This record gives sequence, structure tokens and C-alpha cells, in this order.
Amino acid sequence: MTSDSGPERKFWQIALADLERQLGAGRNGLSSAEAAVRRLRYGPNTLEERRRLSLPLKFLSRFRNPLVIILLAAAVISALTGDLTSFIIISTIVLMSAVLDTVQEFRAEEAAESLKVSVALKEQVLRDGQEVTVLGQDLVPGDVVLLAAGDLVPADGRLLEARDLFVNEALLTGESYPAEKQARDEGVNSPEVAEATNAAFMGSSVMNGSARLMVCGTGLATQLGQISSSLRRAPPPSALEQGTHRFGMLIVRLTEILVLFVLLINLLFHRPWLESFLFAVALAVGLTPELLPMIVSVTLARGAIRMAKAQVIVKRLGAIHDLGSMDVLCTDKTGTLTEAKIRLARQVALSGADSERVLDLAWVNSYFQAGLRNPLDTAIIESGPSRGAGWAKIDVVPFDFQRRRVSVFVEHEGRRLLITKGAPEDVIKLASRYEEPGKPGLLPLDDAARTGAAKVFEGLSAEGFRALGVAWRELEPDRAGATVADERDLVFAGFVVFFDPPKASAGAAIAALGAKGVGVKILSGDNERVAQHVCAELGIPITGVLTGTEIEALSEEALGARLEETNLFCRVTPAQKNRIILGLRHRGHVVGYLGDGINDAPSLHSSDVGISVDSAVDVAKDAADIILLQQDLSVLEHGVTEGRRAFANIMKYIMMAMSSNFGNMFSMAGATLILPFLPMLPVQILLNNLLYDVSEMPIALDEVDREITEKPEHWDMRFVRNFMLLLGPVSSVFDFLTFGLLLLVFHADEALFQTGWFIESLATQVLVIFVLRTRRNPLRSRPHPLLATTSVAVVVLAVALPFTPLGAWFGFVPPSTAFLFAIAGLTVTYLLLAQGAKWAFYRLWAPVGAAPAPHLRAHLPLIARS
Repeated sequence: MTSDSGPERKFWQIALADLERQLGAGRNGLSSAEAAVRRLRYGPNTLEERRRLSLPLKFLSRFRNPLVIILLAAAVISALTGDLTSFIIISTIVLMSAVLDTVQEFRAEEAAESLKVSVALKEQVLRDGQEVTVLGQDLVPGDVVLLAAGDLVPADGRLLEARDLFVNEALLTGESYPAEKQARDEGVNSPEVAEATNAAFMGSSVMNGSARLMVCGTGLATQLGQISSSLRRAPPPSALEQGTHRFGMLIVRLTEILVLFVLLINLLFHRPWLESFLFAVALAVGLTPELLPMIVSVTLARGAIRMAKAQVIVKRLGAIHDLGSMDVLCTDKTGTLTEAKIRLARQVALSGADSERVLDLAWVNSYFQAGLRNPLDTAIIESGPSRGAGWAKIDVVPFDFQRRRVSVFVEHEGRRLLITKGAPEDVIKLASRYEEPGKPGLLPLDDAARTGAAKVFEGLSAEGFRALGVAWRELEPDRAGATVADERDLVFAGFVVFFDPPKASAGAAIAALGAKGVGVKILSGDNERVAQHVCAELGIPITGVLTGTEIEALSEEALGARLEETNLFCRVTPAQKNRIILGLRHRGHVVGYLGDGINDAPSLHSSDVGISVDSAVDVAKDAADIILLQQDLSVLEHGVTEGRRAFANIMKYIMMAMSSNFGNMFSMAGATLILPFLPMLPVQILLNNLLYDVSEMPIALDEVDREITEKPEHWDMRFVRNFMLLLGPVSSVFDFLTFGLLLLVFHADEALFQTGWFIESLATQVLVIFVLRTRRNPLRSRPHPLLATTSVAVVVLAVALPFTPLGAWFGFVPPSTAFLFAIAGLTVTYLLLAQGAKWAFYRLWAPVGAAPAPHLRAHLPLIARS
């Protein structure tokens, strides 16, 4: 935004009246019609261009794959050499494969996007003079946005009104302490963002107060947008992305070696170069797990849809895998173990006697403090009629998590008082005197009085009550403001006492998570007696307790040693929560964190999977990967199950590829050495690959055995490698038995051999899904009806194809009935042997129900977030 006097002037340097004229907007915002026009002009209020491709572009992107390009080039060569049949067949198969892949992935992305929109950040905006809610991406220059504590600043703008506004601008300025902001009609002289005290910027968060902001810049036109390439880098690959990439590269490397070997053998045997080239390319395509990205996308999207039905919304699809792998969940107490229906129980003086004076002071503090009004403040305000008559606010010293208190500077009947409310132990430390109902004057807060106050507080905590300390101090009549330094020499008035009933479902939910291998650790700002009382009420066993003071005194190594045995952390600050989470991750755990407050954003970023709730502040929702529509651990337990279900279905495809692709590699390499002709024509390999892919697509819908979802699942390449080395050769053995049957028993010529191996290889690699999809006896685990139908239909089609006119196009000939019975016998025998090999594998390498070894978890990458 520039002014007439100079193109370099920033919007915060311009007088507000001039800025309004330039924007063509005022304090009442825009009309809906004008906002729609500007939305078309300025585009979405996002930092990144929309990276999702349209359906046609997504389809065309499939042809960037080098193997596909080679295949199409081969098709063109076939046409130029007069082999139109090969040209038509290869082109059709490639196009069909690309269409299926594109449509499935596009539908998966659409489903995932629709779920993310349901929990997208929304803003309160003035439109047509009325307060309405719009998506943050729909903001335009000229909009007037209403901000409150806990909100993210959604765009760059000028402050029209500001009430005790403190904004965290660390992302832009590097300054960790919140900056105070004020509304000013005149501009500021400095062009520096750090000096723009009359403006707020995208990427900041409101820590205290409220404001009205007139939007001056959106999307890439914001200060953050101009440096977004350095500040908004994509996070490193997740464990799932790295695992699938390593698996794909393993197959590709093996394929490259064996394909080059097959090509060399064919050339040494002086077979036609074009046919040999097409065979090698088709073999590479057939053996490459090109379906894996689509299977992952569709499976995760299906998992996200199922999780949405369980009231869990996924913002980052990869978080489904992380949620399934999670073995430690860190969570706050309020709203998770309790109902978060806090009510004021009573108000007592230092001696424990009832005191209306305490509630009067607490009410004034809660009413005039300008930060995010927490449930305790709400309980005080709603406890009865207004107690604010005759009081006027002068200033406020905002709450912060180091001081653990908030102070308001107010005036009443000519006296100016600083009223402080916060953690009792901290407030008492700042007091030198106290008042007691029925006793005249102020009494010295000596050691005996402090001991008495501590006993009252401990007694309240032991009964499960939460308490805040309330104190006051009279300041000079001419004082215009207050600071943290004024919080001294206070007069302690007493305690306001609250009760938050335990949530009946919490104990059972924690037990259910424990049964699924997820340990729950409670990270609470409350004192240990309150937390222990709640745990006792819910029947939650406490294995160890650490307080914030004790954590502060521990080194990283000493804290790490205590983390395993401790499940209750009390009086912890946000920084200490972060230390706990990072310590657990360093010890090889996959850690989830459930939080909903301003102070939870760092911990949500530091955890493997950040979890928040739909009612959370914007800062927490933006930092989270997963949003719970209900703040209930039982909802999260369903989400964990769905995460493991999605990962299990991805692993089914991995196991399929390992058992069939790896075996076929050896079979193809061996066949080229013993046969005077190609074991399968290039188009037959491509057709085999297409039909196999079709049979595998419903894997995303498949059911998962209960025992698979009962423990955390981690990506382990050694597990995959060992499975490949055992099951792959089993597949090859039956391929060679088929070769022997074809050549020695049925004396097959080239066409019959290719037909027979096509049927046998497709039948074995498709039907083995019924064996590998479960660790149980296959007869005791039912597949999804669509998976069963598709798999059987593909095998039936493979058997019937040689008997149709279309079969001749692919070079097939009708086999005899005896031959088909022989293939059926081989296939059944293979499936039985595969079941035996699978049983032996899981018994030797991965017993069902065994917990993952810690050294495997230790190799999981730590996932940073931008």
C-alpha cells in the first residue's frame, strides 16, 4: 500500500483517513457485493498458490513418468514399423492405467480437502455493517476484522480500535516478548515492521486484549507473504513418506538390475531388438510399484473419512499414520479428565472462613482483565450479580505463563488499587500482609500465617478443588499505569475456590488407550494434589509425579530417565511441556499432544502429531494436525484405531508387491536363460499389470483384524525386507513349477506357454491377497466384499480371455481343460504354502501382539514443522 506522497511508504506510515480513501473502505467494512468483486481481483488470502492440479493436468502429469514415456515411445515405434496391434494395445493399457490412477487420487484429494475446510480458520468480519463469519482465505483489502486473545492475525492491517492489545510477532521480528499495539489516526515514521505499533500482521497471534483491524494486504502481498519462501518451507518428509520412498527405491533398484540382465540375455541370444526392448520396458513397468502413491493417497483419504465419522478431522493426511504409530499421548487435565464445566464453589480468607471481600476483588479482576477470558474467569463473572459498580479500569498487567498471574489497575471512590489474581503460591510470595473477616486492619503475613495459608490451600487441593489467590495493593492517586514491578508488598485477601467434576468417560478412555499400547501422560498447570484427586476419582493409577520446580532442576539426561516412570506432571509451564515432549521423542517414542490454548502451540509443533479441538483458540487449531470435534479421549481412541487401520491397509499392498513383484523378477530372469522365446509378450505383461492394479484398488476399503489395531504400528524396512526374502522365492518356485509343467507335461509352444504363465502368474499374485491381508487363518478373516469380488473377477477374466476373440489380439491361445485344472492345483498349492510361510514369518520375526522393539522406534525420524 502506497500513498500519493511517495511509493515507498507503508500502510502503517500513512494517516488513517488517507488510507481509508486509498482502500475505498471505512470503519464499517465492505458490502458483500464489493467483497466478492475484490475477492476476484486480489485472489485467495493464502501464502501459497493452490498446488492441487486440476483433473486434466493431474492426468497429464502421469505422463512425466520416464517409464510411461518410454512405453509410449515404444508404442509409436510399433506403429511406425507396422505393428498397429501392439500400438493400440500398449496405448490403451497405458491410458486406462493413467485414468484409473488419476480418478482415484483426485477423488481422494477432494474428500480430504472437504474435511479440512470443515475445520478451516474462520474470522469475524463486518460485512454490510453486520458482524458475520467468513473463511480466512476469503478476506480482502478493506475488510474490518474483529480480533480477540487467542486469534491468529489473518492478514496485514491497520488497527482501528485496540484494547490492551499485545501481539506475538516473533515469526516476523524475532522478538519473543509480545508487542503492545495501539490504534492511532496518524502514521508512524519508521518503515520497519517492529516499529509499526499501529498495525498487525499475518503470522502474528493475539496474546492479550481485543481489536478491530482494517485489512490492507492479503496473501502474498503481506509482509509474511514476501518472505514466505524462507519462513514457510515444506516440512521434512514424514515417517510414512520416507518409508514408502525407501520401499519404492528398493524395488526400483532391484528392477533396474534384473531388467538390464534380461535385456542383455535377449540381445546375446540374438532375439529381435524391438521386441526385446519392448519386453524390458514392459517388465520394468510391470515390476515397479507404480500403484503405491495412489494406494497411499486413497487409503489415507478413506481413513480420514472414517475418522471424520468418529468426530476426528484430519488436516494433514500423513498424520493418520503418525496417530496410528503413537505410543505416548500427552494431554492437559482440564476438559480431558474433567468436564471443563467449572463453577465457583466458595471464596475463603487465609484462615478458611468465608469472605465476600475475596469474591468482590476477584470479580473486578476477571471483569477488567483484557486477555483471553478462561473458564475460571467466566465462573467468577457468572457466579452472581455484577460487583463492578463504581469501579473504573486504568490499566492492566497481562497474564503470562512465567508469572502465572494477572493484575488490573482500577479506581474506586478515589482510591487506586492494583488487584492481582493468580497461582496461590506465587501470589502469597508477593504479599507482606493479609486481611481477615471480622478482624480490624491489616495483619502481618508472618511465618505462622503463611503456614496456615498453605494448610488451607493444601486441604482444598486434597478435596479436588482448584484455587486462585487474590491480593491487592493501593497505589498513588496520580499513577497513570501499572507494571509487573508494582506486583509487590501486596495484601493477601484469600482464595477463590472452583470445582470441575471429573469426566465419567475419561477413566475408561485412558484404560482403552493403554490397552492399545498408548500410554497417557498428564501435563497440568494445576498443583499435584488436585491432579492426584482427579486421577483417584477416575481410577487412573499414578506411576510417578514430577512438578515444574523439580523439572527445572533436572538436566536433559536426568529428565529423560524420569520420563518413562512418570505419568503425572504438575505445575508445568509451556516451556517445560515442550521439554517433556522432546525428551520422550528423543527416547524413541512417537508422541501425540492434545492441547487447546495459546500456550499449547509450541508443544503441538514439537510433537509427532499435534491434536486440538474445534473449540480451541486459532493458534492451537492452526498448529494442530488433527482436530477433535469433541474434547473427549474416547473420540481420540477411535481415531487411533482408524489410523492403524489405514496403515495396515497400506502394508497389505506392500506385502503383496513384495511377494509377487520380487518373485516375478527372479522368474523372468530365469525364464530368459532357459527359453528360446520371450516368456510373455510385452503387451501381455502390461495387461497383467493393469488387471493386477485393478484388483488391488479396493484395498483401501478392506477390513482390518482387531489385533492389528491393538498396538502401535511403525514403519520398519527390516520387516519388509525379511518378508520379501521369505515370500518372494516362494512365488518364484511356483513360477518355475509352472514352466516345468508347461514344457515337460504339456509340451507347450510359445503361445501356449505365454498363455499359461499369464494365467498362473496373475492368479497367484492376485489371490494371495486373501492370505496376506490377515495374520490369521484366511478363513477366519473376511475381506471387504468389493476386494473379494474384484480379485475373483480379475482371475476369472484372465482364465476366460484366451477363449475370446480379444485373446488373439494379445497372442493368447485357448488352453485345455486338463491344463486349467493343473494351473488351479498349482495355485491352490501356492496359496497353502504362502500361508505356511506367512505363519512361520510372523512366528519368527513378528509375533502377533508383540510390542515394537524400542530400537526400532529410535530410528523413526523426528518430524519438524515449519
